[in-house]
Formats: sequence, C-alpha cells, structure tokens
Amino acid sequence: MNSLGADTSADPFDRFPTLPADSYATHEVMNQATPLTGHNAFTGDKLLTEIARREKICWADGLLTDAGATVASAHVAKLARDANRNLPELKSHDRFGNRIDQIEFHPAWHELMSLAIGHGTHALSWTAKQPGAHVARGMLSYLWNQGENGICCPLGMTYSAIPALRLQPELAAIWEPFILSSRYDATSAPMQRKTGGTVGMTLTEKQAGSDLRATQTTARPAAARRGPGEAYLIDGHKWFFSVPHSDLFVTLAHTDRGLSCFLLPGWLPDGSRNHLQIQRLKDKCGNKSNASSEIEYRGALGWLVGEEGQGIKAALAMTHLTRLDFAIGSAGLMRRALSEAIHHTTGRRAFQRSLIDQPLMQNVIADMALEAEAATLLAFRLARAVDDEQAGDARAALLVRIGTPVGKYFNCKRVVGLVHEALECHGGNGFVEEGPMRGSIARRRSTASGKAAAISSPSTCCAPPPGRPRAYPPSSTRCGWPRVATNASTG
Repeated sequence: MNSLGADTSADPFDRFPTLPADSYATHEVMNQATPLTGHNAFTGDKLLTEIARREKICWADGLLTDAGATVASAHVAKLARDANRNLPELKSHDRFGNRIDQIEFHPAWHELMSLAIGHGTHALSWTAKQPGAHVARGMLSYLWNQGENGICCPLGMTYSAIPALRLQPELAAIWEPFILSSRYDATSAPMQRKTGGTVGMTLTEKQAGSDLRATQTTARPAAARRGPGEAYLIDGHKWFFSVPHSDLFVTLAHTDRGLSCFLLPGWLPDGSRNHLQIQRLKDKCGNKSNASSEIEYRGALGWLVGEEGQGIKAALAMTHLTRLDFAIGSAGLMRRALSEAIHHTTGRRAFQRSLIDQPLMQNVIADMALEAEAATLLAFRLARAVDDEQAGDARAALLVRIGTPVGKYFNCKRVVGLVHEALECHGGNGFVEEGPMRGSIARRRSTASGKAAAISSPSTCCAPPPGRPRAYPPSSTRCGWPRVATNASTG
C-alpha cells in the first residue's frame, strides 16, 4: 500500500510485454543515397590530378591531397551546414550604446576560415616561390569551393589584392606579411594586435554598379602632403561592401584630380574602428554564410595607392585576379554538383535499375561531366597564363587580358544551369535544406547565380574593352586568339 492507500503490488507497467529494440520504426528506410563524405576531392578527381601533373606542380601534391581530404570530410560538411544555418549578424552598437560596427559569426565560420587559410588558399601564389604557384593556389580554391563556398569570397579577395598592394611598396612591406599569414585571427582589432588578416573590396555604389567612373565618394588629403602613400580622408558610401569584417579594404574615391584608389584599414592603431559605418547586411539569395553590407564613409582614413586619377588602373590590378578566382570557383561548384549527382544516382534505384543506369540519366550525367570538365580546363588554362605572365611572357599577358573576363563570364554563366540540372537529378531530396552539398543544392544554385552577377555582371564582361584597339604582330598571338587588344592603361 502506498501513502494514498492504493495497492502497488501489481504495477500496471508489468503488463506490457518487452518490445524489440527496433519496433518503434513503422518501416524500413531503404533506397536512400549515403552522404558524400570521406573521399578525397583531389586524388579522386582524375582531371584535377592530370592538370597538376601537366602543370608540373608536384611540389604541391601533399598540400593538395590534405586539402582534398579536408574539404570532403564529414567534419567540414557539418561546419558548412552550421555556418549556413547560423548566419552572420550586424552588431552596430554595444550594450552601452557605443558604435562598434562588428559582425558576429557562428564559430563554424571561423573554423572553416582557419582550415582554409592554414592550407594557404589565400596566399600560396605569393608565398610558394615555385613554378605554377597560381595553378596550385587555384586548385586550393577549386577544392574549398566544394567544401564551403561562403568562405571563398574573403580568401579570393585577399589573394587578388596583392598586385594592387604592391603598387605602393612601402604599404606592401607592412601589410603583405600580415595578410599572407597562414594563422587566421578572428579578433576585431588593429593589425598590430593580430596574427593575420583578410582583405575586402568595396568599389560599387548605388548609382554606378560596374560603371566605376560614376563613383560619388570623395577623398581629400588628411594633411598638407598629398600623393602616393599619403593619408586621405574619405566621405561617401558603398552599396556592396564585401566582407565588412576584413582588416584592409581596397576602395575608390574622387579627389580633385580624378578617381583614385585607396587602402583603408578596418581598425586604427588605437583600437577604434575606422570611420566607416555599416548600415545593414545584404539579405542575399545565396552565399549566405558570408557577410556583405552597405556602408558609409564618414571621414575614414586611407592611403592613396598610385597616382591620383589612376584609380581604375589600380583597382583592375585586383579585380582581374578576382575574376580568375570566380572562374575557378565556378568550376569547383560544377564539380561538386556533378559529384553529388553521380553519387545520388548511383545509390538510388527506380524501376528495377539504378538511376545512373537509366539511358536518359546517363545522357544528363554525361552532359554535365563534359560541361564541368570544359569549365575546369578553361579556368586552369587561365591560371597558367597568369603564371606565365608573371614570368615575363608578353603573349600570356594578352591571353590573361582578354581571356580572364571571358572565362569569368562563361563559367559563372554555365554553373547556374549545371547546378540546377544536378538538383533535378536528386528530385525532391535536392530541394531541402538538409539535402546534399551541405544544405541543399538549391542553396548552391543561388550561390552560383550570385557568382554570375558579382565582380562585373555578364553585361559588363561582354562589353567591348575600352580604348582604341591596336594590332599586335603575329608572334604575339597564341591558341587562335585574335590579334587585337586594347590599351592596358585604360582598364
């Protein structure tokens, strides 16, 4: 008897029979593909290894093999999923009302950045001192675009900023070792207190878009001295401010002598934020783990890069390599989409056959494979041209000049359709946030669309190069490219 007088000698739960451990299930889960993890995205990619062998970059095999295993691991897949589910947030003020303009990220974002920077994805072209360094770094970008595309924006901009930075050697001497460091540091602090940093690019304004000469932002000397390397005060706005938590920014502003290029530190030596105010973060259709913003300059301090009035030329030193990185990254997106489609259709059956054994599905997969291979070959041919150009090959410089915007346009345009085709191979399973490719191919498709629109839209890439065309002698051409080019000094 218990305290209430009830008879407890016969527990009603004793009448329940023992159930089998799996009896809760109402059905057997079957005919579902497994997650595509645990392979090596480098050694398992025949085309990529053939390109590496052809370009004679065996010195990077160990690094690329390690990166290939990392990006295809279940751990990175979880980090990418967490980074995309827990999006960056703008903290404009602290709890006391002080303006701080900081971006808060999920820890997964920072771990992904640390892994990729540890591989040298942002820096290998400049630190390796080996032949084919741009090809090898491009392969790291190709691989990490398959791991988590969101982090590849700050990595690619940091990589591409070096030529612009080197236009002002005294600034490069200070900043280059810092941004090429392989030690990621997420601290919001001046570079004097950090182990490494990243670079952002902020060129676009509301009224201008890719027409950079329509820039409204203004700059004036901060002291009596003016000219390359001197300090200027900058006022205005930027409509697409990429990676606003970066440590250094490349930007454009008009002085009384014309449109000019400036380097802005994110933080000042005393620990305060430079005078740039983040108005809001962009609510983008894709690439959501990465923050993009709208900002206003309110007397922000920056250094002039190159001569006043030569801003377009200085900025193009950066945007040209950014376009190359977009072409490579889009090829990486294609490869991941193709891999997921092959994996899914191999592991799922319909009508008594694996999907990949269905004749029409074989046609679809074959078309996707051909497209992805073409995009990859194009991207790494351009990367080799950059290596050749830096070795002093004038013909390669012409190929880079014309071929890079073409490659950016073509690969970024084609990746959208290919990723959509991969989504259709998965059926409904591809259109859910828990689906393949770290949170649905649907998100990957949105990211691919963003690549097509960013860093010069297709309409801009297709515009005739400015300047008066001039003929080059036959010896300056290669691979069937026309003997027509434009005045490089006009952009």
